[in-house]
Amino acid sequence: MVVQDSTDAGDARVGVRLEPFLHQVGGHLSVMKYDEHTVCKPLIFREQRFYESLPLAMKRFTPQYKGTITVHLQKDSRGHLSLVANPLKENRGPFKVSTESAAVALWQTLQQTTSGSGGVHPLTQWQLAHSLEESPATTLLRSEFQLNAQVSSLVEDAKGNQSERRSFNPWGLQCHQAHLTRLCTEYPENKRHRFLLLENVVSQYKHPCILDLKMGTRQHGDDVSEEKKARHMRKCAQSTSACLGVRICGMQVYQVDKKHFLCKDKYYGRKLSVEGFRQALHQFLHDGTRLRTELLEPIQHQLRALLSVIRSQSSYRFYSSSLLIIYDGQELPERTPGGLHSQEAPQTTHGISAGGLTKVDIRMIDFAHTTYKGSWNEHTTYDGPDPGYIFGLENLIQILQDIQEGE
Repeated sequence: MVVQDSTDAGDARVGVRLEPFLHQVGGHLSVMKYDEHTVCKPLIFREQRFYESLPLAMKRFTPQYKGTITVHLQKDSRGHLSLVANPLKENRGPFKVSTESAAVALWQTLQQTTSGSGGVHPLTQWQLAHSLEESPATTLLRSEFQLNAQVSSLVEDAKGNQSERRSFNPWGLQCHQAHLTRLCTEYPENKRHRFLLLENVVSQYKHPCILDLKMGTRQHGDDVSEEKKARHMRKCAQSTSACLGVRICGMQVYQVDKKHFLCKDKYYGRKLSVEGFRQALHQFLHDGTRLRTELLEPIQHQLRALLSVIRSQSSYRFYSSSLLIIYDGQELPERTPGGLHSQEAPQTTHGISAGGLTKVDIRMIDFAHTTYKGSWNEHTTYDGPDPGYIFGLENLIQILQDIQEGE
């Protein structure tokens, strides 16, 4: 949405009010929604350099890099704060959010969950700027700050156990709340922050099912402290990262029978055994009524294609990066124009339906600790492809093949 600071019409600052990205399932940095096809995240110079020098063969497996923007905190006459970005030249028109968006569903859920609760949370003072054109997602975020205690209660019960089934995934909202809190307490209001602009890789899906996998047997970068290195090594040793080269960092899968997402986070993923990891992959492909077996071959095909690309990238080490597996929880129409059921429809290419809609997508993300020959401030130069990442991909493909064969 285009916003204008009305406190000084002579020196009006026009910008795009950022909104929480409601389909963030992992990570710790807040991902924001810039428009329907673009998200943004706090800029890390090493990650920016990676996108700018990205090998051509890897571009199909990474979000499209769209440059950088300046973001600042903006306060209105009521003292309400919002994150505002300088608009891109091609995006200066009003930004509309569909009333059918996930933000509306989440807003309704929060209203129902907190109805009848008393008291106002202290974070009310950080609610977002009011606007007559305020979008559902912005309204939602305002509510999330006011009702922080109730939102947190949806994540864990009194015993600290995670609630699996939710109408929304709270992880992204938690990340955004932590980020805005940090900005409010550590930086002045008018300080400028740089954000990366990236493709929204789930914009084409009605109910995006997303699996966030932390790839490789090592997660610490070359530039981290000894304390952080030891912490990351301990997490890997105690999880499937060590024995499989991959662990679950977050997940949401749409349940068609209940019409809501089943969500898991990184703490769930760290506790899984090898068998638990297999079961979680099976769960990711199950819509509550059946296993989506028609997705297994397209996913494996794309993973094998990625494996071939990674094997050709000498000196690259993708430490702490993630791999997203994405598909739509909303199945294609029961019958195609040719009269075949969607599962029986011919495939033009692996992962692409005959109607032209992508059935599955595989994307690498989070390159803040990626290193390669010629990268900025490299501490060590490595030879050959990334063995840990390859090990993880090979095991992931094998487990999916076992699921396909019914083992």
